[in-house]
Amino acid sequence: MKRLFTIITVLTAALCAMAQGKTVQNRPYTDLRPFHFGVVVGMHLQDIEFMNVGPQIITGADGTTAEKVITCDQDRWDPGFTVGVLGEFRLSNNFAFRIAPAMYFGNRHITLTNLTDKLENGEYVTQRQDLKTVYISSALNLLFSAPRLNNTRPYLMAGINPMINLSGKDNDYIKLKRYDVFLEFGLGCDFYLPYFKLRPELKFCYGLINSLDTSHPDKLKDQNMIMYAKSVKEARSKMIVLSFYFE
Repeated sequence: MKRLFTIITVLTAALCAMAQGKTVQNRPYTDLRPFHFGVVVGMHLQDIEFMNVGPQIITGADGTTAEKVITCDQDRWDPGFTVGVLGEFRLSNNFAFRIAPAMYFGNRHITLTNLTDKLENGEYVTQRQDLKTVYISSALNLLFSAPRLNNTRPYLMAGINPMINLSGKDNDYIKLKRYDVFLEFGLGCDFYLPYFKLRPELKFCYGLINSLDTSHPDKLKDQNMIMYAKSVKEARSKMIVLSFYFE
């Protein structure tokens, strides 16, 4: 604990770059409240890791079989935005517990490449999909804060974030489950302004479960889509989130 405390104290100087000496403290008693509310807005980058199945044996309409190799990948980090509220409980001078219901709006650009079949120009046959996502989440986070230095106070955070996915179409190649759970960890810094506290926070989120709807390919009516839909056996979501809390 002493070593962690030392790291947080050093982070105070690095993040805040405060001048030497004391300054007038804004809102000096705000951290003594046992519970308080706030709002959050932010932006994020979404990615998803796919585990491909490798070679498949495909049966055609005429009964013939052929081996196909199809890969699926999100070829870029796609941006989105976040809005929500928060409630924070003070546990001690350094620890706090935060509940932050929020909505995440985003889109993932998916590319499915058929490495077996080629076009006339020699390029592989590819299919693309915009996988839109709308998540309702309720993050449960534990915060460890360093002592306040003038009008700044850095902290570390970690927790879990269960999410419900409100998007998904039945005629997509790839479809995600209705639920997901993320592990979160990150850092931030409280800035005590005259009328409110501003808290920028950068966190990293990684999906703990396989979020791929593996039953979706069996529901597709277009036979040409099935081999692409069955090219993936596992998907895990990832996000980098930059949030601004107003408390």
